[in-house]
Amino acid sequence: MSTAQGRLTPPVRASLDAVLSFAWDTGVFVSADAMGATGLTRSTTIESLDELIDLGLLRELPNSRDGGEYSKGRPARRFELRADAAVVVGIDAGRSHLTTTVADLRGRVLVSERRERDLRHETADGRRAAVHDAIDGALETLGRSRCSVLAVCVGVPAPVDSRGVSPQHRDGFWRLMNPDLAAALAEWAPIVRIENDASLAAVAEGAIGGAVGSRDYVVLLAGDRLGAGVVVDGHLLRGAHGGAGEMLAFDRVEGVGTAEGLGLRLTEWVREAAAAGEVPPRHPLAGVAVDELTGRAVLGLARSGDEWSRAFVRRAGAVLARVAGIFGSLYDPERVIISGAVAEGLGEAIEEARRLLPEELDLPAPELLLSTLGADSVVTGAVAAAVKAAREGALTIGGSSSRTVDEILEPAS
Repeated sequence: MSTAQGRLTPPVRASLDAVLSFAWDTGVFVSADAMGATGLTRSTTIESLDELIDLGLLRELPNSRDGGEYSKGRPARRFELRADAAVVVGIDAGRSHLTTTVADLRGRVLVSERRERDLRHETADGRRAAVHDAIDGALETLGRSRCSVLAVCVGVPAPVDSRGVSPQHRDGFWRLMNPDLAAALAEWAPIVRIENDASLAAVAEGAIGGAVGSRDYVVLLAGDRLGAGVVVDGHLLRGAHGGAGEMLAFDRVEGVGTAEGLGLRLTEWVREAAAAGEVPPRHPLAGVAVDELTGRAVLGLARSGDEWSRAFVRRAGAVLARVAGIFGSLYDPERVIISGAVAEGLGEAIEEARRLLPEELDLPAPELLLSTLGADSVVTGAVAAAVKAAREGALTIGGSSSRTVDEILEPAS
């Protein structure tokens, strides 16, 4: 037996890691495939495969002869990752919503649910309970329970350090958005990862979005407030307190003035114009009450060709160019990707920003792209991060959790 008191010895752990990593990246394979990919000896490879089967991470399939394929000599054993043996959970815990996705170990989405939140009545205890309720609800929809969860990742609108903790903020907002969720979830989840929401949007873009193949990029999350996920030389930047992409400094940048998101700015601008009597007569927004005007309505009219609305969108493009220029000067990214729900309507603003961006910096201007992931970019990144955490931690949770991996995974059928 290669384990002692639930822990793997270092040489065994290294061999299992290598074989498991190969299995996670491939489909059905035979032992020779694993040997060639890992460089391990035949005996070590076979031992590792059998150990991973015992742990419940791999399953052995019928051999090639039993599967109906002709084979001379001894039939090869076939294996695959048991992607359905456990689940991971990704959550976008925004200011006013909770989007929860449950996926298998390869990240294939099994169920996704969204719940709205009223920030006016939010408390730390209420938010922790809401996150747990959202997880339990999604698992119940799937017919699963917490016992089948291997890893959880939550994205929050706050800086998050390497321990999953958010720093104090002058008005308490960051700790309200992340009321020690890492400790609360670790009471039952074997692997927990808490991240800034914009950082998870960057993870998503690097996995399946506009940053695939890029090692240097910035993702601007254009929600209620601007946030940034920064990747340099292939590494997601965090900082001592998780504030590498924090945008408070833009309060002091001429031409930006605030960290408010583009959607909020558009809403403020059109309401200011309406209050000043600047809405043209017979305009579609002329009869709308000031407090009912929204940036989303402006974006919709701009897309339909309304010149008055397009002026606001171009103004948003100028702000976007200044923000992208600052990040371009600081980090020299290859691409800057605009992400989030409101990004879907910012096509013309991005065109204006592309025109202005070269004037904002001396370095070559980064490519400015509109994300194709829509409102799900954060939860998509959370799932990808949860899968990565499960993959990296599956063989070590026996030393840090009350359960070992074979106690979490469902029995093989």
